[in-house]
Amino acid sequence: MSSAASRSGRRRTGSVALGDLLRREASAERAALGGGGERERERERWPSVAAGQACRAKKGEDFALLKPACERRPGAPSTSFSAFALFDGHNGSAAAVYAKEHLLGNVLSCVPTDLSRDEWLAALPRALVAGFVKTDKDFQTRAHSSGTTVTLAIIDGSVVTVASVGDSRCVLEAEGSIYYLSADHRFDANEEEVGRVTECGGEVGRLNVVGGAEIGPLRCWPGGLCLSRSIGDQDVGEFIIPVPYVKQIKLSNAGGRLIISSDGVWDALTAEVAFRCARGLPPEAAAEQIVKEAVESKGLRDDTTCIVIDIIPPEKPKCTIESPKTPGKGLVLLKKFFLRKTASDSLSLADKDNYPEPDLVEEVFEDGCPSLSRRLNSEYPVRDMFKIFACAICQIELESGQGISIHEGLSKPGKLCPWDGPFLCHSCQEKKEAMEGKRHSRDSSSRNSGSSE
Repeated sequence: MSSAASRSGRRRTGSVALGDLLRREASAERAALGGGGERERERERWPSVAAGQACRAKKGEDFALLKPACERRPGAPSTSFSAFALFDGHNGSAAAVYAKEHLLGNVLSCVPTDLSRDEWLAALPRALVAGFVKTDKDFQTRAHSSGTTVTLAIIDGSVVTVASVGDSRCVLEAEGSIYYLSADHRFDANEEEVGRVTECGGEVGRLNVVGGAEIGPLRCWPGGLCLSRSIGDQDVGEFIIPVPYVKQIKLSNAGGRLIISSDGVWDALTAEVAFRCARGLPPEAAAEQIVKEAVESKGLRDDTTCIVIDIIPPEKPKCTIESPKTPGKGLVLLKKFFLRKTASDSLSLADKDNYPEPDLVEEVFEDGCPSLSRRLNSEYPVRDMFKIFACAICQIELESGQGISIHEGLSKPGKLCPWDGPFLCHSCQEKKEAMEGKRHSRDSSSRNSGSSE
């Protein structure tokens, strides 16, 4: 966030992916790439992306990343994708700033640039885990005590992949229904995370006041952090981990709208209210309206930031995503396959001929397990696409005998052996052990609970 934006307490930024331009550029690759014509025709059927952002600042610790036109392989428009992220810092802004500058690059460094699109999408969930852990590990060397939530959405065609730690949220509205694409890592909302942190050596409880009364949300002590997962927070305990919850879905051809917001929004508004109050507005105006509604409801108690992304179907006028007139199914969790409603009755017959009836929305991948041994395991379907002699997290080259299997020390390794990859360098192995509560590498000094998330 710029200093000017911090002083004014308000920031608005709009950006639109140049989908048409990318498609024209992709056509130039046909002569050089085999099957390029088919890939171009496929990309022309993909949706385009429009995004906008709004923020009201209280502490100046919220930061957003809007990159509607990225390329996995520079100079190759056929490898284009969009990335949007929200970083809600606490106890200072250093972790949020660092994650904004380095996280996406760390994720991309874990995936070879020569993968096909299908291979890249299959590899992305694992790369997100490695990239989040690497960002946290590298930030620790800077000896800052700040931390940050992270919600990162990567959009490639109709496939949306979201990775999250903390309590910022990403929600999707498609065909009148609302889907949660992120997890809430507040201790109050997640009993499993309370158990995990306790088993690793942390203490979870509420703030004690005079007379023995307990007040406020559940927090981890020492430190008083109310989140079980974040990037940073080196003074709280290594069992506060950066391993993200990851969900990947494939949208139908009807498109949809994403809202990524910090808890300043979600503490004031439900997802239903957020979508309803901004319906019919383009992304930037929608983001501003959601922030306005949240601040008017609860007051400006915290940094309040919102990113709105419209995923716009091809051959459809590039306006804001509208919901069907028929009410949706309300708040539901995305299932393996989800039957879609028919297109809006407001479409003309000619429109319906050009815009085929929606098909299915598919959940491709979902995993929130905190174990690196599982999230980076050798049974991953695209394991052969990763370097054999490189650390699975930091990607440094490993000489013979240097690598440590991710399965080292497993009590029940099953069919896996210590020589099965992927492998970690000694530094990343120490990081893994600390996250599992096997060693403590962070300063255990307390921080004032008032400065925690």
